[in-house]
Amino acid sequence: MNPIAFRATLINIVGNTGLFVLKLAAGLASGSIALISDALNSLNDIAASIAVFICVRISDTQADEGHPFGHSRAEPIAGLIIAVLAGILGFEVIRAAVERIMEGTSAQVGTFALAVPVITMIAKGVMSWHFRRVGKMFNSPALNATAVDSLMDVVIAFAALVGLVGAKIGLGWLDPVAGFAISIWIIYTGYRIGMENIAYLMGQAPEPQLLKEIKEAALSVPGVKGLGGVKAHYVGPFIHVEIQIRVDKELPTVESHAIGEAVSNRVESISTIEKSFVHIDPL
Repeated sequence: MNPIAFRATLINIVGNTGLFVLKLAAGLASGSIALISDALNSLNDIAASIAVFICVRISDTQADEGHPFGHSRAEPIAGLIIAVLAGILGFEVIRAAVERIMEGTSAQVGTFALAVPVITMIAKGVMSWHFRRVGKMFNSPALNATAVDSLMDVVIAFAALVGLVGAKIGLGWLDPVAGFAISIWIIYTGYRIGMENIAYLMGQAPEPQLLKEIKEAALSVPGVKGLGGVKAHYVGPFIHVEIQIRVDKELPTVESHAIGEAVSNRVESISTIEKSFVHIDPL
């Protein structure tokens, strides 16, 4: 595993574990449904971060006889795990929030309980920035999903803080309402992450702008007279390309082959392209 990606996943596990302990202690002490819900969110994050660690490690494994194009599909699986766990957690928080509203009980909020969401917002904001930077650096959907999840946690912590402040000033209903709002955000973000990673696993075509860039790269190679079909699809977070090039039919086979190799190298120089397959048509 790349040392930078390894460090990012390790930071995720350690950071989420520390925040979980803080939130759970403050939530149990105060009886705040928003804080307890946020603690459950951190528990979900711990499980997801371990899944990300395992899948990033697997995806970094070199290609072998059983997996000739590598193991890059492991990373979208990690993103999908995050999405499923987020959905389960979201519905659990809704249930707890509704029960609290029906009971009409209120949390007992002290300084420690108020400080925890503030600490969470700062820590998760920094973590989100770091994971997004590393995710873009290595084109990692798992780390990108983790960055989005960390940013979501900032919003969740703010909602928890609003609920706690409400309970502190006598508006006890704000605490379960904040928990309910947290659950809606968790479910929505899980859905978005899930759909993105399903697209990776299903081999979705990349955006039209990238296809245009692929065509321009192929046509820029000397000897290419035109293009036939150009197809591209995701294999995990990376893209495989099938492209037909047209060359002069009078060229010797060795020269046609060299042009095909040049096209393949030029296309694969695009950062998100892992492999290109070039078919040569005589013109």
